[in-house]
Amino acid sequence: MSAAFLIRPIEPRDDAAIAAIIRAVMPEFGASGPGFAIHDAEVDTMCAAYAQPRCSYFVVERDGMVVGGGGVAPLAGGEPDVCELRKMYFLPEARGIGAGTAMMQRCLDAARGHGFGRCYLETLTGMDAAQALYQRSGFVPICAPLGGTGHHGCDRWFIREL
Repeated sequence: MSAAFLIRPIEPRDDAAIAAIIRAVMPEFGASGPGFAIHDAEVDTMCAAYAQPRCSYFVVERDGMVVGGGGVAPLAGGEPDVCELRKMYFLPEARGIGAGTAMMQRCLDAARGHGFGRCYLETLTGMDAAQALYQRSGFVPICAPLGGTGHHGCDRWFIREL
């Protein structure tokens, strides 16, 4: 496998691959019970879910295979200028090659393009590499969740100005 990767907008043909990635990666970090994004209805129809206004979702492709993804959408129950970084997960073969940093930049650029002023995210203890990426990308921890995502299993929250 080469270290090269491509980040592109999600297409309908990617839905099954992204659903499988979400369902493989989240349990790896103990995020498979109630209150986690793995149970969101959109997991099986990500392309359609992110075709809505002010939404974008991207996939990471490596050697012709989808190996990760991430996106932004308005924060459910949040202020109109706040988006949420959503469902950013990578298979092991997409880790440590710069894909996370590149995906973060692509998502933040999309958020700015959609007119958002702040970006929020939820995560959990144990996702240390992800939290390091968030902090390198300018996110700062906050003490409580924002909006109404329904992801009460998450115990770490971050926000950044765009």
